[in-house]
Amino acid sequence: MTARFEVMASSGLTAETKEYPVEDFQPRLDSYLTSVEPQLTRSQWRGYIRDGCVLVNANAAKAAQRLRPGDLVAFTLPPPRPTGIAPQWMPLTVVHQDDQLMVIDKPPGLSVHPGPGHPDQTLVNGLLALCPDMKDVGVIGGEIRPGIVHRLDKDTSGLMMVARTQTAHNDLSTQIRDRRVTKGYLALVSGQPSQESGVVDAPVGRDPYHRTRMSVVAGGRESRTRYRVLEHLSGWSLIELYLETGRTHQVRVHMSHLGHPLFGDRVYGRPQDEIERAIDRHFLHAHHLGFKHPASGEPVEFRSELPADLAGVVERLKDGQGANHSSCPQGWGKSARTGQLDASPGG
Repeated sequence: MTARFEVMASSGLTAETKEYPVEDFQPRLDSYLTSVEPQLTRSQWRGYIRDGCVLVNANAAKAAQRLRPGDLVAFTLPPPRPTGIAPQWMPLTVVHQDDQLMVIDKPPGLSVHPGPGHPDQTLVNGLLALCPDMKDVGVIGGEIRPGIVHRLDKDTSGLMMVARTQTAHNDLSTQIRDRRVTKGYLALVSGQPSQESGVVDAPVGRDPYHRTRMSVVAGGRESRTRYRVLEHLSGWSLIELYLETGRTHQVRVHMSHLGHPLFGDRVYGRPQDEIERAIDRHFLHAHHLGFKHPASGEPVEFRSELPADLAGVVERLKDGQGANHSSCPQGWGKSARTGQLDASPGG
């Protein structure tokens, strides 16, 4: 892959042009672009192709166009739009930080970046207050989302890595694209899976009947989730999951597909019990994150304990209904190098 930059005279902003020599047969151009530049969705790529931003062998292209070895795919995306995102002070739990990146333990109820229904008071607002120099780091879909290389749902808690420099952003994004980032989750699911461990290999795409939801659909994007049962509770199972791909709502969709929706999931499950309504979110926590440091190349790993609301559910199920305890790996719920930083003036 090669890249060059051009200054757009009308705006003074910089547009980036990238070129990818195709090495293998590819059934669709839009799918290929999504695989090499995963920060953009397939639908976003279709829009850029339609607008003439993508060329194949210096010619106009179509989204469904097949690619052959030796083809050259080139694209120039419009310069990013200014965010207009204001720094906002908020407490953030910072597990690790250096001059290249931070690892944040995101609380539940906090959206990662502004969007419809939550224009501010997001993680990005807090990050800009903590590190103002991140304001131009990272571009997703033509819009700068400072530092963000991956996301968690609003009501999912746990570990996220955040880039502080463009070099780190590029490196971490490449690790995610190449599936070299370890992302482990803890979830409480309904019932007992028929196998104590397994792999869910089922394509995920937009639900054809409910467009705000995802589902397992033919023609969806490849999606793989590994899981193992840690503990059986009465009517529930505490499981550990590792993602081999990173699709929207992947864990929630895959477990619902198996017939074991997440505790408290009002989108992909049907909360019934009083205890299930005791917390105002689904039971999903990103507890393990591993990657290679973009500066040193050394592997680093971080772990986070269950937050109080989820730990309370587990204890309540144990105390009130009894539990069949399986062998739980020592330290599965312990955090590493966790510190609290208050993103406030001077702090």
